[in-house]
Amino acid sequence: MSRFDQAKLLMKARKLQKELQKTIITVQAGDGAVKIEINGEQKIQKINIDPEAINLDDVGQLEGWVEDAVKDAISQSQKLAAEKMQPLMGSLGNLGL
Repeated sequence: MSRFDQAKLLMKARKLQKELQKTIITVQAGDGAVKIEINGEQKIQKINIDPEAINLDDVGQLEGWVEDAVKDAISQSQKLAAEKMQPLMGSLGNLGL
């Protein structure tokens, strides 16, 4: 692979990374009681808990909803990143990576 092709591939990877940074995925749990926003780089941007939808006497339920929402958000973000990276993966093999 020529240096020019390597540079093009690097530019594509950087563009993809910026796209993933800007892509926000929203996940809900507990019928909307917990909302998580995460970007394509698996970085949580926001956690929102609706005080009207939770029972403070059952903190365990809230903890479960938060855990479920975070796991789902990370999973969806990883899937998105993998899908976006797939076209670049074949080219990376040519670099010996």
